[in-house]
Amino acid sequence: MALDRRGFLKFIGGATAGILATPVVWKGLDDVSIWSQNWSWIPRNIKGANSYVPTVSKLCPTGIGVRVRLVDGRPVRVIGNPEHPLSKGGVSSIAAAEVQMLYSPARMKRPLKRSPDGAYVMISWEEAEAMLLDGLKAAKGGDALACISGDDNGTINELLSAFVQQSGSKSFFLMPGEAQPAAKAWDLMGGEGQIGYDIEKSDFVLAIGANVLEAWGTAIRNRHAFGASHPHGAEPTAQFVYAGPVLNNTATGADDWLPIRPGTESAFALGLAHLLIKAGASSSAPDFDAFRSLAASFSPEKVAAQTGVDAKALTALAQALAKAKHPLVIVGSEFSQGAGAAPVMAGIALNMLLGSVNRDGGLRALPVARKVVPAGMDRKAMLQQDLTLWASAIASGKAKAPKAMLVYEANPVYALPQGSAFKDTLAKVPFKVAFTSFLDETAMQCDLVIPVSMGLERLDDVCTPYGCGEVVYSLATPVTAPLFDTKPAGDALIALGGKLGLDLGVASFEDMLKAKAAAHGADFDKLAEGTAFTSRATVGANLSFRPDVLSKALDVKAPALPLALAPVMKLNMGTSKTAIPPFNTKTIRRWEVQGKEGYVMLNGATARKLGLAQHDRVVLSNPTGKVTVRVNIFEGVMNDTVAMPLGFGHTAFDEFSKGKGENVMHLLAPSTEPVTGLAVWTGAGVNIAKA
Repeated sequence: MALDRRGFLKFIGGATAGILATPVVWKGLDDVSIWSQNWSWIPRNIKGANSYVPTVSKLCPTGIGVRVRLVDGRPVRVIGNPEHPLSKGGVSSIAAAEVQMLYSPARMKRPLKRSPDGAYVMISWEEAEAMLLDGLKAAKGGDALACISGDDNGTINELLSAFVQQSGSKSFFLMPGEAQPAAKAWDLMGGEGQIGYDIEKSDFVLAIGANVLEAWGTAIRNRHAFGASHPHGAEPTAQFVYAGPVLNNTATGADDWLPIRPGTESAFALGLAHLLIKAGASSSAPDFDAFRSLAASFSPEKVAAQTGVDAKALTALAQALAKAKHPLVIVGSEFSQGAGAAPVMAGIALNMLLGSVNRDGGLRALPVARKVVPAGMDRKAMLQQDLTLWASAIASGKAKAPKAMLVYEANPVYALPQGSAFKDTLAKVPFKVAFTSFLDETAMQCDLVIPVSMGLERLDDVCTPYGCGEVVYSLATPVTAPLFDTKPAGDALIALGGKLGLDLGVASFEDMLKAKAAAHGADFDKLAEGTAFTSRATVGANLSFRPDVLSKALDVKAPALPLALAPVMKLNMGTSKTAIPPFNTKTIRRWEVQGKEGYVMLNGATARKLGLAQHDRVVLSNPTGKVTVRVNIFEGVMNDTVAMPLGFGHTAFDEFSKGKGENVMHLLAPSTEPVTGLAVWTGAGVNIAKA
C-alpha cells in the first residue's frame, strides 16, 4: 500500500497521541528519575544537627581564627570568626577552601615509599616508621641531618629544630618569607622582640612594596582595619597609600597608588627620609647625623630617576606623613619574599623620624614568648638561618649535602627561586622524607612520604604572625578525626626521637603546647575553646639608624635587562606550601590563565615599544630560565615592567593546579645582600621575545 504525505502525517500524529496517552512511557521516566537520584556521585544535603567549632587556619599564612560548620559532625564550611583578633569575621580565600581540601581526592591517604623503578607504592605505618628510623640512624653528627619547615609560626618548629640539633646538626630552616629580613633589620638596628605594625590605630598607613591588603602579614586583619577606617557614606578616618610596581589588590583598595619600579623600595623610603629631615624631623639616636648625611644623597630628583615616581608626588607624600597624628610606614616585598634587610631598615628609619616607634598606630616592639623545647632553637635563631643560601652552596658543591633531610609541610622544589636547582640539591641527599598532606613537587622527589593530618584534624598553634600589631597566640583544635590513615607529625616525631635516643625534652605535643600557652601567660583551656590570647605589651626599642650598614646594603646590583620583573601574589592562587584550591579556580581571571597557558601583564606603552599586542605568545628569559606565556595589556603596570602572577606552573599536586601556566620562580635567582649576607631576589629582570 502506497503511503502519501497526508497519510504519513496522520500516522505520525496518531503514533504521537498514542505514546502520550499510554502510561508506560511516563511510568518509565518516573522510574529513571527516582533511580538516577540515588546515584552515589550525586551531591546531596547532609541531614543532622548544625554545630560550629572555633579553630585557627594552619593553611592560611595570615593565622586567622575561623569557625567550622559541622552537620551531624561532618565539616562542611569555614567562615570567619568575629571574636578572633586576626579575623574579626573575615576569612581568606585559602582558609575558606580548607574544608573542601579535607575531602580532596589528591590527599595523601597512606604512607608511600619510592620503589626502585621510581614509582610510589603504599606501605603500612609500621613499615614507614621502620624505614624512617633506619634512615635517620645513619644521619647523626656533623650536619648529617637537615630539616625544612613550611610552618611560619608554630611551636612545632622548636620540636623540629630540637630533633635536628640533638642529631648533631644545625641545619634547620624555615621557608623564606617577610619575617627573616625584618628580623635581621630589627637586630642590626638594636631592636628587641618582634616587629609589629599597629595598623588599626594608625591614621596614615604607607605601604612600600608590602601587599598589606592581599598577601602580606596579617592581611585579613589589615583589610578589616582598612574597612573600619573607610565607613560607607562617611569620610575616611585613615589614609592608605601604596607604593609598588603593579596595581595589585592593595593598590586598588588604597586611597592612593604611587607606581615605583621593583626593587627600589629603599631609595623611595630614603627619599622620604630626606624630605622629612629637611622639614625638621629629627631623632635622639646617636647616629642620626650620619643617617642625615646618607638620606641627603636621595634628593627627590634622584629618587624620581631611580624609582620612576614623580618628585612632586614624593614631596606631597612626605608632607602628608608629617601632618598625620599616627603615621605608620611598612616596607616589604610585593610578593612576600625575597626582600633584603635594607628596605626594612629604611622603613624603620622612617618610623623613627616620624616618632612612631612603640606608640599606638605605629611600629611596635612585641615580646616573644620563651622557647619551651629546651633542645630547640628560639625564634630569633630560626630566623637567622638562610635556606636559600644553604641550598645554593650545596647545589654548587661549596657545601656538603646532608645524609638525610626532613621536609615538613613545605614545597621548596616549587617555591624557592630556581626551584629546579633545589631539585638538584635534593638529588644529592641519600634519604629524603616529606611530611605532607598532598603529593607536591617536593614530595615527588622524596624516598618516603608521610601523610600528615591537615590543620582541621589536629592540635596545633599559631604564635603572633609577622606583621601583627600586638601579641596574639591561638590554638588550632581538631574539628574532626583524621578522615584518612594520617597522623599529626608532632607526637610521631617525639616517639621517633625516643627510639633514636634523642633528648627532645618534651613528653607529648599537647604538653608542649600547654607549656607555650603558659609562656605567653595564656589559659590553655580558654585557648582550646577558641579564645585567642592577646597582649598590647611592648619591649624596649633603643634603636640606631645604622647608616654604616644601610649605605652598603643598598648596593644590590640589578641585572641589566630590558624589562623589570614584578611577581604578583594573590592568596586565591595558593601559597608557597599549597597549590590552587579547587574552589578558587572560579576566582582566576580569564587574563591570568586560559586552558594551560598563563599570562603576563604589560602596559600599552611598553607593549607598543616592543611591538606586542594582546594575546601575543612570548618567551620571557634571563640567565636563570625561560617561560612561554601570553600577553595581557594592563595599564596598571609600570613602564618597562612585566608583571607575572605566582601560583601557576605546578607539575604535581592535583588536576586543578598541575600543568596550568608557568612558575615565575623559574626566572628568579638569589643574589647576596652586601653586609647582611641575606639572599635577595626582588630585583629580577627579563628579556622578552615573540614565541
